[in-house]
Amino acid sequence: MVEVDSLLHSGYHHPVQRPWQAERVLTKGALMYPIFITDEKDSLIPISSMPNQYRIGVNRLEEFIAPLVAKGLQAVMLFGVPNDFVKDAFGTAADDPNGPVIQAIRLLKAKFPPLLVSCDVCLCEYTSHGHCGHLNPDNTIDNTASVRRLAEVAVNYAKAGADNVAPSDMMDGRMRAIKQGLVDAGLSHRVSLMAYSAKYASALYGPFRDAACSGAQFGDRSAYQLPPSSRGLGRRAIERDVREGADIIMVKPATFYLDIIRDAKEQAPNHPIAAYQVSGEYAMIHHAATAGVFDLKTAVLESMTSLQRAGCSLILTYFTPE
Repeated sequence: MVEVDSLLHSGYHHPVQRPWQAERVLTKGALMYPIFITDEKDSLIPISSMPNQYRIGVNRLEEFIAPLVAKGLQAVMLFGVPNDFVKDAFGTAADDPNGPVIQAIRLLKAKFPPLLVSCDVCLCEYTSHGHCGHLNPDNTIDNTASVRRLAEVAVNYAKAGADNVAPSDMMDGRMRAIKQGLVDAGLSHRVSLMAYSAKYASALYGPFRDAACSGAQFGDRSAYQLPPSSRGLGRRAIERDVREGADIIMVKPATFYLDIIRDAKEQAPNHPIAAYQVSGEYAMIHHAATAGVFDLKTAVLESMTSLQRAGCSLILTYFTPE
């Protein structure tokens, strides 16, 4: 005989009751679509390591985005892929007014005013060495110079019309510098700041670096991205970014870091928590579904449910159009 206080099935026996058990319900508004903008303006180039994803030229962007907006797309994040611009040691092309990101911001805000346009802020796509900041002569990170440059880039994206800027570089102190830059430019009231707070040095970024042509030319990024084994550093980074003025806290990657997402929600209960389901996660799920391991839609929805259950309210994912 089952005791009364052991009964659970009755609470979710009827299908209508099952969603009631969720802390959050997945909606279109909970998704942000990361897209790659190339300076080859008329191009729509498939990314071989990321099924159904493209490098999009500015002249093809409206036709690409319009059907998604019609289906309910509410937010995008832009990553620049400069091919014709000269890369240098300082990432000079990152905020070029004629570069892919600023051109894309202006087009999207003109054609789709309600669409939230977020911009990734980093230098790796624009530096000749492929690292996320400026370097010292010994090839270590020059944190002070990097932060100064990243703040310039973020403010210039905001001036071009971006609604949100999201520094992914993992330099120390960049949140405060960017926030102050937005204040000084008179833009802090309308441009939010999303911190890649707990961004780990993961094996799951490979397809992204192929898509964005942003691989490091020597060494790796483990001196500034967080060690995958470290929970404490993730917690400290979250605390720091909240203190420095972040409006949104992000954990990246997502699926392997559900404990960190939960930590973020507990540490910053009054902030939206974002999770970035990165390119390697996207590719793994796609390839497993293609191999017949599981149904694609079912697996994608389960993965996103797990992120929400862990505590996030915003998911950046390449599955957004699907």
